[in-house]
Amino acid sequence: MDDGYITTRGTGDETHQHVPEKGPHDAEAHLTTNQGVRVSDNQNQLKSGPRGPVLLEDFVLREKIFHFDHERIPERIVHARGSAAHGFFEVYESLADLTKADLFQRPGEKTPVFTRFSTVAGGAGSVDTPRDVRGFAVKFYTQQGNWDLVGNNIPVFFIQDAMKFPDLVHSVKMEADRGYPQSASAHDTFWDFISLMPESTHMIMWAMSDRTIPRSLRTIEGFGVHTFRLVNAEGKSTFVKFHWKPKQGVASTIWDEAVKIAGADPDFQRRDLFEAIQRGDFPEWELGIQAFDQAFADSFEFDVLDPTKIIPEEVIPVRPIGRMVLDRWPDNFFAETEQAAYCPGNIVPGVDFTNDPLLQGRLFSYLDTQKSRLGTSNFHQIPVNAPKCPVMNFQRDGMMQMLQPKGRANYEPNSLAETAGEIGGPRECPVTGFHTHEAADRDDEQGDKLRLRPESFADHYSQARLFFRSLDPAEQAHLASALVFELSKVAIEAVRTRMLSNLVNVDPDLAKRVGEGLNMPVPNASQSAVPVQDLPPSPALRIINGPRAPSDLKGHAIGILVADGSDAKAVDRLKAAIAKAGAVAKVIAPKIGGAKGADGTLIPADGQLAGTPSVTVGAIALVLSEDGCAALLKEAAAVQFVMDAFGHLKAIGASDAAKPLLDKAGVEPDDGVTDLGADFLAAAVKRFWDREPKVRTLA
Repeated sequence: MDDGYITTRGTGDETHQHVPEKGPHDAEAHLTTNQGVRVSDNQNQLKSGPRGPVLLEDFVLREKIFHFDHERIPERIVHARGSAAHGFFEVYESLADLTKADLFQRPGEKTPVFTRFSTVAGGAGSVDTPRDVRGFAVKFYTQQGNWDLVGNNIPVFFIQDAMKFPDLVHSVKMEADRGYPQSASAHDTFWDFISLMPESTHMIMWAMSDRTIPRSLRTIEGFGVHTFRLVNAEGKSTFVKFHWKPKQGVASTIWDEAVKIAGADPDFQRRDLFEAIQRGDFPEWELGIQAFDQAFADSFEFDVLDPTKIIPEEVIPVRPIGRMVLDRWPDNFFAETEQAAYCPGNIVPGVDFTNDPLLQGRLFSYLDTQKSRLGTSNFHQIPVNAPKCPVMNFQRDGMMQMLQPKGRANYEPNSLAETAGEIGGPRECPVTGFHTHEAADRDDEQGDKLRLRPESFADHYSQARLFFRSLDPAEQAHLASALVFELSKVAIEAVRTRMLSNLVNVDPDLAKRVGEGLNMPVPNASQSAVPVQDLPPSPALRIINGPRAPSDLKGHAIGILVADGSDAKAVDRLKAAIAKAGAVAKVIAPKIGGAKGADGTLIPADGQLAGTPSVTVGAIALVLSEDGCAALLKEAAAVQFVMDAFGHLKAIGASDAAKPLLDKAGVEPDDGVTDLGADFLAAAVKRFWDREPKVRTLA
């Protein structure tokens, strides 16, 4: 008997678990159909005789198979691969001077949220770690209704006008005739499109940077991308850009590391988010804003409604206004994460749109998409999408209607309450209802109906140059190398040449480095509609040596490699020190059952060596005896474990007896190679970029 059930065997030796015949027979213990009918046998179809045909009247079978056949709904065209969690948003101070939005009025008030992170290009079954943009979507369940802040981990986008979105996505998805590559931009059609779209140049700098190979979903920034507006109770409008800043710091992988993680654990980032929440190491972000008025917008070098541009933090600092904590994993992945429906058009009083042409297109697209994916205009009634405030209107019926409105008043105005004493239903409210900001921002917002872009959107290279020149030299090398890698997958030479021409406008040295990596001459710069500006660098854009680089070990995972003969007490001391630093220790041994310590005690293992490569942890410690090291010298997985950690610029702590393994793995002494003392934990906080030229050739 297991968990109160009786386990028996059927005539075909199949396992049956059933409620005891003598018992309370509580409803919760009984398996039922979707109609609530209790099931007597969940192992066998209803047949005409033991070996006869299955009978059509078996409604239990038909319902079970019917539901299974329809378990998969159409996946998202983009952002299909996602992971999400519940949490809360806590506002720091009243923002009543900027907005009348209820969630920003009372310091310390917490608003429930559901946040989904995703890749963009790949399908739902793709891996977590490709070079790709990450979606960052937050649903705020406010007392005034749901507000969806739907953005990315990059503050700009590929295109300026939503008309081009289908073309962008078609180009980056699997090529139409061959059905590959999955979840990758390194192919002809994407770069053909990008090379013909100068407006995409700034985004390509970000996409080829380390931002698109993040270490963890917990270490990505988030951006609203567009310029929105906040409106206060007096009707005053303020432009705003939204920023999510991770408390864990911003961190990325190295390309070789990202590739190996994909092979070792396709679910690496989803698992990392899940495990962090399960152990109480709740991911946290600060929400910040860049707020500015029309005068600043008119004075800025670029059009603030252009989604391919940023306002550097050095120009307008990001003001922290609250924090988001994710503290609960969904109870069911499909019901919540997969069915979550985000719409940029979901806003609340006090938040409003601007005339950003990409944003305006998204306001139409997302709502239409939810009907296609979730099969009903009532998708908002699915619990994860349902507001946590009263919903009162006259919308009725439709597929999968869950509500049961009373009375016959399904229209307004009506007089049924006054004339017939019936339920009359809700009514509009000019005082507290949503009002679209009415004032025009500029004199040119009225005029003829035209299909054109403003001239203020025409500078496509200056901010791309700003981004590249703001990066740390190591990041610049990674970006150039990413361009070499991606363009080397492009078979059409004219596309590679065109892309190099565009890169000359960004930075001639960058174009030269990429050209050398491709063994191609660098052509003249492509034509630019306006002169390219040399803007002041923005150090805030850096990951390496940037203002939000991780400063401690909190949330990191440290791998401890052991073998038979390891010092169990040394392992315990190291684990305690790692825990004190706020990190997680993962003991890795040749066998999952652990290793036998020098004192004869068992050292339990959290992972088996062949299945837990060093790409899954942030630093490694080798606690080995001479005999244990000698045994690992014959293990290719052990040599690769150390070799990869060194090649991925991670800290390596080692006992004296582990030196032969270091030597065989090609480890050369530097500041990141230490003993097992305090120096190791200090080194484990960072990567050692000075080592990189010794281990790989970069553009």
